[in-house]
Amino acid sequence: MAYEVLARKWRPQQFDQVVGQGHVTGTLQRAIATSRVAHAYLFVGPRGVGKTSIARIMAKALNCQTNRDGIPCDTCSSCREIAAGNNLDVLEIDGASNNGVDNIRDLRDNVKFLPARGPFRVYIIDEVHMLSMGAFNALLKTLEEPPPHVKFLFATTEPQKVPATILSRCQRFDLRRISTGDIAGHLAKIATAEGITISDDAVYALARGAEGGLRDAESALDQVIAFRGKDIAEEDVLSVFGLVSRRQLDSLCTAVIDGDIPQLLTVIADLDAAGKDLQRLAAEVLDYFRQLVVMVYAPKVLSRQEVPEHQWKILQDQAQRMDAGRLSRVMEQLIAMQGQLRFALSRRVVLEMALIRAARAAQVATLDEVIAALKNEAGDDAGDDEPVPAQKKTAEPVTYDARSSRTTDDPPPRADAPAPTPTPAAAIGSPDELALLLNHWPQVCQKVGTMTPLAKAHVRDTKPIALGEVDCTIGLDAEFADRIPILKHPKCILALQHAIADVLGRKVSVHLTELAAPQEGQLPTDTPIPEPDPDAPPSETQVKRKWAEDPSVKNVMELFNGRISDIRQ
Repeated sequence: MAYEVLARKWRPQQFDQVVGQGHVTGTLQRAIATSRVAHAYLFVGPRGVGKTSIARIMAKALNCQTNRDGIPCDTCSSCREIAAGNNLDVLEIDGASNNGVDNIRDLRDNVKFLPARGPFRVYIIDEVHMLSMGAFNALLKTLEEPPPHVKFLFATTEPQKVPATILSRCQRFDLRRISTGDIAGHLAKIATAEGITISDDAVYALARGAEGGLRDAESALDQVIAFRGKDIAEEDVLSVFGLVSRRQLDSLCTAVIDGDIPQLLTVIADLDAAGKDLQRLAAEVLDYFRQLVVMVYAPKVLSRQEVPEHQWKILQDQAQRMDAGRLSRVMEQLIAMQGQLRFALSRRVVLEMALIRAARAAQVATLDEVIAALKNEAGDDAGDDEPVPAQKKTAEPVTYDARSSRTTDDPPPRADAPAPTPTPAAAIGSPDELALLLNHWPQVCQKVGTMTPLAKAHVRDTKPIALGEVDCTIGLDAEFADRIPILKHPKCILALQHAIADVLGRKVSVHLTELAAPQEGQLPTDTPIPEPDPDAPPSETQVKRKWAEDPSVKNVMELFNGRISDIRQ
């Protein structure tokens, strides 16, 4: 007797034997049991998920002589003939090779004849999208109003190529890709029945390589058995199909998460030297991080059948260490890599650079983390009205650690930079302390611009007008009042609090207000005017005043009725 491959030997013969398509088989079985069978059905799905098998099982159930509750008996002559493919009432047509108008005309002429034995004549057309437009048009009228003894069962992998006029005349069932867990369980069942010893890792490797197609997985198992025999390990599967072991994939993805670029490059070099398919590796890395995204946001969505138990624990540990914002940036790099690999001359270079960018993205702090770090440093009572004791005269500069809140755009500190000069002591809330803050206000504006670049252009026209024990009021001239909402952003307020604390040696809450007096640079009457600091850079207001007094600029402003908006040097 000739050898029969596993994909044919283990082809489902009953509705309950179809793996992963319960939403389709249950509906069809109830329709047959209640005699509510439509005249045409269209089964849509990728290859190897059971489209033609379901059509054959349905044909058996329709013509079974002892059919009960829509379940074929598989023992009557009709069921045996349909399973063997020699039943006169069930015609299976290949749409790719019988796609002409003449073929459909023959079918249309034959449908009027009654079935030879069973109650129905069933036409199964596989890959129906391959029919020509003329063939589809020839089928339209018959498909819409067929004789009561005729049923049409169509199968296709590309429903977009089927005309809408055909789709509207059929009941459509979409078959989904079979999950990795379901495929692994079915392969283990086959191996046990065939007397094959196979490890769990090898089963999951075959299931991952099938990409949702059960027929591909069964064919791969057949090939591994021919290669290795009745004792199969994961290494056998990996060597035959060029797949990557789960251990190596865990090591590579962990290196990306930890930002360990040397380890990342080492793993890729080992896999490339072993002849692994790098494009397939990129797809598995992307699927790995997709599982990690699901684990971070909705762990219940990630079925335990989709990943083995030990991998579930690894994903849980990594999800606790990975911030959702950083994980999103990693996914963006990996998704962009997929399009680049298709046309790359050197896939290894593209893969290495993409994973390096992903590793760097995994270490860069998100905006939420920076704000959280600033809040932690400012303290929970930064914005409260309770006074904060002045314990230090100089505050430590704000720094960000590489693994927590450091941003890549921050310039490194200069080695030859002079140490900050300690500020002299002054009574809290006194005019001397306000004068001290005014003298150092250009340095405060510069520090705020470094911490929040978006506020750099707006903070230069501000000045402190009042200083109390727990708060500091900062004013803007009336012409710059539209900048107050921008400066009231929580990030800008925190930056101002930090910069002022560096000068005063104590923390205060910050309030912004519009100056009532139109004169620029005027201080309250009860506040002494401090001596200007010769080393401080001129403010934007002083520069504008200087240029406004220039005769040439003044003539241009009078001629065009304009004003100075911005000065660029």
